[in-house]
Amino acid sequence: MPALTTAVGPEPGLYELLAALPSKLKPHASHPEESTFLQGMFGEKSLHSLFMIHDRLQNYEERKPTPVFNSAASLCTELSEDLQGQSVTKEVNELIKLLAKPHLKSLLSVHDVVAQKNYDPELPPMPEDLNDDEDSVKIIRLVKNKEPLGATIKQDDLTGAILVARIMKGGAADRSGLIHVGDELKEVNGIPVDDKKPEEIIRILAQSQGAITFKIVPAVKEEALIKEPKMFVKALFDYDPKDDKAIPCKEAGLAFKKGSILQIMSQDDATWWQAKHEGDANPRAGLIPSKQFQERRLTLRSPAASLPPIHRSSVRRSKDADFISGSRVVGFRRSFRLSRKDKKTNKSMYECKKSEIYDTADVPTYEEVTKYQTQGKAKHRLVILVGPTGVGLNELKRKLLISDPQHFSVTIPHTSRPKKNLENDGVEYYFISKQLFETDIHNNKFVEFGEYKGNYYGTSLDSIRSVLSKNKVCLLDVQPHTLKHLRTAEFKPFVVFVKPPTIERLRETRMNAKVISGKDDKGSAKSLTVSAEYMDRMEEGFNFTYIFFSFSHVSQEEDFQEMVATAQTMENQYGHLFEKVIVNDNLSEAFGELHVALKKVEMDTQWVPVSWTHT
Repeated sequence: MPALTTAVGPEPGLYELLAALPSKLKPHASHPEESTFLQGMFGEKSLHSLFMIHDRLQNYEERKPTPVFNSAASLCTELSEDLQGQSVTKEVNELIKLLAKPHLKSLLSVHDVVAQKNYDPELPPMPEDLNDDEDSVKIIRLVKNKEPLGATIKQDDLTGAILVARIMKGGAADRSGLIHVGDELKEVNGIPVDDKKPEEIIRILAQSQGAITFKIVPAVKEEALIKEPKMFVKALFDYDPKDDKAIPCKEAGLAFKKGSILQIMSQDDATWWQAKHEGDANPRAGLIPSKQFQERRLTLRSPAASLPPIHRSSVRRSKDADFISGSRVVGFRRSFRLSRKDKKTNKSMYECKKSEIYDTADVPTYEEVTKYQTQGKAKHRLVILVGPTGVGLNELKRKLLISDPQHFSVTIPHTSRPKKNLENDGVEYYFISKQLFETDIHNNKFVEFGEYKGNYYGTSLDSIRSVLSKNKVCLLDVQPHTLKHLRTAEFKPFVVFVKPPTIERLRETRMNAKVISGKDDKGSAKSLTVSAEYMDRMEEGFNFTYIFFSFSHVSQEEDFQEMVATAQTMENQYGHLFEKVIVNDNLSEAFGELHVALKKVEMDTQWVPVSWTHT
């Protein structure tokens, strides 16, 4: 008897290609390990079996076989009867016994059932009671599974008709292409819905099993399908449809958190957009409030809480933020941040740019974003640290500078005060005249500035550009209200919010009258020694990160409470602008977390506002 062979068509199938791959790839393997890996991977028996099954099925589909006959069971019976009349031989007896076995009879019976069945889709019969004057209708049958239908309905206020309100992108109804917005629903599974409310119809659908049949009057004009371009937004607020009384269908809503990246699938409805989480494999979109609708809702709510009040000078009331930068210590510049005691005793403190501490931020809803990665010789993104006084911004900057002084740098501030002995222009400060300083203020050249003892101090935009032009990462800490002025395509800032731990943790770690000003490699803290020289520097704007003089336990407790309260208000009001939040519970751990985050900013792809890449 000749050996049986399996033909898989004139062209080589996947199985044959798989068998030939190892020999074809062997010359291209540069190491023996690669060759061994390829042999092992492509020689796997289960993989060979899978590809063989694939080829057999493909060959089967290409031939489109049809059953030779659909009465194998009766043919088997006839054959057995015919054999009974033949001369009895050993082979005939064996065949008769085989055909009489119940397993074979059952197999042939199943064959006949399958062969006789028509697997082509069958449409339900057209209703016989159709009126010639009635609008043309569509009879649609959808198979129901665990997936929602992906459509919402509403009742027309004037006619009372039940209409399809929206089709969720990627849902079952959308994929079928049979149901459209504006279609009038007449029947569900043969049940008329003219006198029913949308809630009753939803219950009918929920109770239905298997296929669902809809009788629909198509909309007067079905709009052509327009492929909308991909649009991604960053959510600037938390949203849970279960808590939204305005959403037309809570089950169709999409929940998200502040910072979530959403792909907008449809903006056809001015009030409710359709969106899905970026990267989500589920094709069905969900409802979210549109940007315009959410802005209106937030505007009607109570205004944001203001930050705790700080001292204001009686000298002048200009419109700039509380800011001042001081002298350099061990090659590092520190922002001027007075402790509670200094605020109470110093009567010459400079003034903010505004009469309020922080201006009201734009209403946070969504921000259109796109992917961005620093390429080639592009300048580094500006790194901005934000946090309440005493939280450790300066110490984190200092540790970054020490870790890599060739990579990180800080700005050199401007001042209108006279230069002192041993000071050099462009080292401790840029020394300019008061008249020129005021001219630069008028021309909006400062990020922040302030006046102290009749002299101006400030950080200019040019000082930031100077650092970035040297291919260094510029570290800057500012008051949060200035963030929206720095969030430009030029600087592309990465904003890190440093927040304090709980008050209990603050009491535990910072009750001692110490200043974390110059930790050595072992991380030990240096005790604070208040000297005349130090106080002179304080008057010029120099300050360490944590300064808690041992005036009293009550004073420290108030400092802790103010720090935590200020951080909470900053986060509530400006949290949508923060790309990274670090709790400074442990300085070494906070520094490590910050260092890793900055590395990712330089190496990984980030989501940034579209305006930063379309200039």
